[in-house]
Amino acid sequence: MGKSLTQITFEFGEMEEKEMIPADTAVMPAADTEEKSQEISPTTPAIDKKNRSTRGRKSLKDINLASDLINIPADEELFKKQYYSIGEVAAMFRENQSLIRYWETEFDILQPRKNRKGDRFFRPVDIKNLVMIYDLLRRRKFTIEGAKDYLKKNKNADEKFAMIQSLEKVKTFFLELKASL
Repeated sequence: MGKSLTQITFEFGEMEEKEMIPADTAVMPAADTEEKSQEISPTTPAIDKKNRSTRGRKSLKDINLASDLINIPADEELFKKQYYSIGEVAAMFRENQSLIRYWETEFDILQPRKNRKGDRFFRPVDIKNLVMIYDLLRRRKFTIEGAKDYLKKNKNADEKFAMIQSLEKVKTFFLELKASL
């Protein structure tokens, strides 16, 4: 019982010695500099943000930043093709294909065509509806049930959404004009 137990740490992969701090050491501020002392838990590796896993649910901050980065072509370009595959649509929205399929099951306004094999092909109208759903869920932070209710109660929701998008285009034009002055 008089023995003190020690913790054994295993290092997998290449880690620098600076990343692991032994339990017996404490960080002391240097006398010459005005550094503040930091509390560091024993044997905790320093987590590098570059090495974080991309699996799992995205953080709300990442979702908010990505909501402005959807890559939907202009109407003239969008209506040149009759059908878009689910891979192309997922790439436009920068989302997983499984999420697009899930939204299809949840929202009645999405009706992509399916071939005999079961592959989904989205018409430009479906992509416009997906943009509206994406805006409700990602930018305006509606729940799925709230977005369903909003779409049911507001029959002219697509007109309102089109008006909002045209106003946002005007706003970006004026901001670019202001920046160029």
